[in-house]
Amino acid sequence: MFTPHTSLGALLLYAGADALLTHTGRVFGISSLLAGSLHRPDADNLSVISGLAASALPVYLFAPGLIPSYPLLSRGSIVSAVVLGALLGWGTKNGRGCTSGHMLCGVSRLSPRSLIATAIFFSVGLLTANIGHLLGANQFNHCKGFPCYTPVYPSSPELGFMLVTAVLAPLVNALVPRIFKRQTKSQPRSATTLVSFLAGLEFGLGLFITGMADPAKVRAFFAFLADPSRFDPSLALVIVFGILPLMVSYHKSTLVKKENHPPTLTDSWSLPTATVQDIDWRFVAGAAVFGLAWGWSGVCPGPAILRSVLQPSWGVCAMAGYMLGSW
Repeated sequence: MFTPHTSLGALLLYAGADALLTHTGRVFGISSLLAGSLHRPDADNLSVISGLAASALPVYLFAPGLIPSYPLLSRGSIVSAVVLGALLGWGTKNGRGCTSGHMLCGVSRLSPRSLIATAIFFSVGLLTANIGHLLGANQFNHCKGFPCYTPVYPSSPELGFMLVTAVLAPLVNALVPRIFKRQTKSQPRSATTLVSFLAGLEFGLGLFITGMADPAKVRAFFAFLADPSRFDPSLALVIVFGILPLMVSYHKSTLVKKENHPPTLTDSWSLPTATVQDIDWRFVAGAAVFGLAWGWSGVCPGPAILRSVLQPSWGVCAMAGYMLGSW
């Protein structure tokens, strides 16, 4: 069902990605952060992933209606979770990113490489989801008999929770330079760890509120080719309220690569340096494989982390597959 409050979640995605970039100089690429946490854990990786995982707690306490209904784990779904994890791991490793790193952060930076990756995995995901639907193996049935473009609205308590988080996130981010100021650069670790955790927390809340944590909603976003009545346009709001604000923020601050304008808490920017000339067959194949996994399952690395927290048995299988695929 169409959820106008997805716009509030998109603002939180923007807030988390912008906070990580502005204060630590890093791009919010969940696939690389997750791979780093599994293979080379350090404070920079684990703090963001921990914040992302911790976002499930306030949602569970204050807006449980935002938590997706995941199917119970069976013998067949154990295998599919491992395979899905492996495809996500291999695809994002070779494609050098996923929906967060390429679509949200890369497109907002107008990176040609990210624009190409996004075009590949989105097109493959779209075709995969609709072919699966036509074959009867991937039905879009989360709207329960109503057209999926029918608007639905949250309860008053849930709306209040969304509004409070959407307002608090940018306020907290704006307070960071006032609290830590520049003297923390002599001992920046505790400050950057805290800010990274908060950025992950904001981003995780954004995934829940937008509905991107719900695989059925993601697949319904792809549904307009196979069955227009099953099309849920909610996630298009992420472009308007997530990508566009991040684009404005990035280019307004700019010219972030200038040495006289470093991040708030660190000395330099850690932005991707690869160009279109670095694209090879692995990059193309990786983006396509990621799109295949995303379109078939409705899951990308961020939502996979959230599902792992809410359904640990599935998470163990999926993360084991992810480790193998990204090795």
